[in-house]
Amino acid sequence: MISFRMELPCWWILLLGCLQSLSAHSDFFTSIGQMTDLLYTEKDLVTSLKDYIRAEENKLEKIKSWADKLESLTAAAMQDPEAFLGHPVNAFKLMKRLNTEWGDLESLVLSDTTDGFISNLTIQRQHFPTDEDQTGAAKALLRLQDTYELDANTISTGDLPGGMHKSRMTVDDCFELGKIAYSEVDYYHTELWMAQALKQLGDGEESTLDKVTVLDYLSYAIYQQGDIERALEYTKMLLALDSEHQRATGNLKYFEFQLEKQRKADAESGKVRGKRETGQTKPKKKSNNQQLPERKMYEMLCRGQGLKMTPRRQSRLFCRYYDNNHNPQYVLAPVKQEDEWDRPYIVRFLDIISDKEIEMVKKLAKPRLRRATVHDPQTGKLTTAQYRVSKSAWLTGYEDPVVETINQRIEDLTGLEMDTAEELQVANYGVGGQYEPHFDFGRKDEPDAFKELGTGNRIATWLFYMSDVSAGGATVFPDVGAAVWPKKGTAVFWYNLFPSGEGDYSTRHAACPVLVGNKWVSNKWIHERGQEWRRPCSINETE
Repeated sequence: MISFRMELPCWWILLLGCLQSLSAHSDFFTSIGQMTDLLYTEKDLVTSLKDYIRAEENKLEKIKSWADKLESLTAAAMQDPEAFLGHPVNAFKLMKRLNTEWGDLESLVLSDTTDGFISNLTIQRQHFPTDEDQTGAAKALLRLQDTYELDANTISTGDLPGGMHKSRMTVDDCFELGKIAYSEVDYYHTELWMAQALKQLGDGEESTLDKVTVLDYLSYAIYQQGDIERALEYTKMLLALDSEHQRATGNLKYFEFQLEKQRKADAESGKVRGKRETGQTKPKKKSNNQQLPERKMYEMLCRGQGLKMTPRRQSRLFCRYYDNNHNPQYVLAPVKQEDEWDRPYIVRFLDIISDKEIEMVKKLAKPRLRRATVHDPQTGKLTTAQYRVSKSAWLTGYEDPVVETINQRIEDLTGLEMDTAEELQVANYGVGGQYEPHFDFGRKDEPDAFKELGTGNRIATWLFYMSDVSAGGATVFPDVGAAVWPKKGTAVFWYNLFPSGEGDYSTRHAACPVLVGNKWVSNKWIHERGQEWRRPCSINETE
């Protein structure tokens, strides 16, 4: 005889329990009246059984529908994973799925008797994104929204410039984004995304969320921004849907009181102001010659706006074949070089790194990519920062011939010593990846910035672009209005220090957030030591 272990489902346990309770009353056959009770009991059991079957079928249908949707999604994504995740909405939704939705599915699939799926999911979950990842992806979307002046509907529909793998955001996605902004006390973005969730609900999109929940967040976010009148309007909309909503009922009275108080104060201040202004001339307009704040200029340049070079200055920029004063490596095959900007002088080298070299550098860097760090001016040590969102790795010349070849190429074309330069840094920017305005060199108030290296200050920067970027991702110089756009296979070069050794403050630059695409760069920071005869010092401070 073959024996086996069978786990009884809950409906069967319920059935046995009912039958056992009925068996306490024996001799049913002796009374038709009692036997009729059995019919009703059986009818109830059949109804319970049917309910259980329907619930299981609905559950399986939900799971099947979700699995089919994800199967088609992953099939499309795996054709070009980096391009797919280059769309910030896709990246955010991936974080949300793995951090939240797969956990919900695990709770749903409790009847997995083989334990195969649950066991596999439990093992894999240790590698899933965390709440921090989901929040980070959400903040990146908000950052892109601000920098590139995108409305919530444009992001929600996935209609971003250069986006190949368009993806729509659901009501739940919009609500989640608004809720994360709310937890960060960011009521401006809370309003934008709760309003978008409300719009999509109004358009008839199906969701487990209801308008009452969304309106609750929306009215409070608007109130926190000081617009009591609109907060009151949305509170009334909420109460029209749920007249017994306790918090909204209290808010209604409070908002009405505050609004009346505000109106009285405005009326009173208006009277006082009217008296004071009698007989006075109109105030003069403020001058528009004031410089824009750095943040605003930075974001304008990222959008391709901002300061433009005058035609006269533009006419002085040239492109040329370059061999760095007859360097033997490039006499017969000079490289293509073009001027990007005049002050500071920024040049771009074209076709300077091959696709094969790029792939090898990426292959070496990928296993050791870690959150990018910055120099802490107080301690002189490396630390992570919210204003630098990327991962980086460092490659030494002895690890692979291609790294040594690249280092030698930089030395040949710049004429600068590479022995005292930092290792080749490879960086990959994530969703909304950026590096806000900063200097590469150490300022006078940071005397110990590179003390541990013992090679002096960073005299120059060489930056390879190892991928094209569909939208965003420019390198911008806010102080002078320059914007350099990524182009795969090229590199840009500039000096951070004047020949006198003084820092060139016009080289303050930033990496704009990547709107759509996947940005890979590698850079070489070249230091002062060893350059004494290659770039002689000057007595002119800003020559």
